[in-house]
Amino acid sequence: MSVRKEIQKLQDSVAREIIGQEEIVECLIAGILANGNLLVESLPGLAKTRAIKTLSKNIESTFSRIQFTPDLTSKDIAGQQVYEEPEGGGKGMYRFEPGPIFNNIVLADEVNRSPPKTQNALLEAMEERQVTVGGQAHKVPDLFMVMATMNPAGQQGTFPMPEAQMDRFLMHVMVDYPDEEAEAQIIRLIRDETAQENKGSDIHKEERNVTAQETIFAARAEIDKMPVPAHVEKYMVDLIFATRYPQRYTYELKSFIAFGCSPRASIALDRVVRTNAWMNGQDRVEIENVQKVLPLVFRHRIIRGERAVDHKITTGDICEEIIELVPVPSESKAKEG
Repeated sequence: MSVRKEIQKLQDSVAREIIGQEEIVECLIAGILANGNLLVESLPGLAKTRAIKTLSKNIESTFSRIQFTPDLTSKDIAGQQVYEEPEGGGKGMYRFEPGPIFNNIVLADEVNRSPPKTQNALLEAMEERQVTVGGQAHKVPDLFMVMATMNPAGQQGTFPMPEAQMDRFLMHVMVDYPDEEAEAQIIRLIRDETAQENKGSDIHKEERNVTAQETIFAARAEIDKMPVPAHVEKYMVDLIFATRYPQRYTYELKSFIAFGCSPRASIALDRVVRTNAWMNGQDRVEIENVQKVLPLVFRHRIIRGERAVDHKITTGDICEEIIELVPVPSESKAKEG
């Protein structure tokens, strides 16, 4: 079986347990293949925690959940140095006791319920793939992904997330309510699961084909080789620069954007479009891949101007406007250039 088919089986297996939330399932698979971290925003109760737990069950991995609260400290995330005295007396020594961040898949639940200082404890692990405690660096596992859930800004007890931290998330996923048909399926699924749990069994266990970590790494190697045509690359650059110099397009767009996307967004966009093309079975990246994933990569990186805030224009709306305004380059002209 090809690596791509194995990843498709993984996605299908996760989707069976997460009904009505196809986008978050696809983004979870894309996130771990692209070796990035996800920020997921929604109201409570929309299967965010269930989704990441289900992914962990279907991959050869360890899982941890960190509940962010106002009194959470950095050592609760990264771990701490513990002083141990020998039984027979003498000089003791410090031993590192790793925190929950040292797992393959980490759920940072309600990350914006802790102040920014505690939120920043995630930064080093997310960006550098290591944690420094007591002057020593400790690496996280090779297979590593953080999915942080965030309550909508403005809810009681939430703190604003620093722009520097937001920029380190590969994608920002918005989860909405399922439709009526999916809602009924969810009720039936949970009813069946509860009945089986009362019997001490798991109705999904036989359906799960746990994916080896080597399969994820093999998929990443194939994604690294996914070709990006010159006209698609130019289009991605044009989109990035539209966020930085919106006055090149319209005054209205300029009034909506205070600050545009950094080069980190360019790198993230390239990774996500190649992953999306690979997951769709394509031989190369197309313009459609860029347009599909652009809101996921840009919406948490664009900082709105006052006019956008006043008129309740979201960064998602701004992304749609950018796609509308930026012309698609001609493939033949790109080849000539």
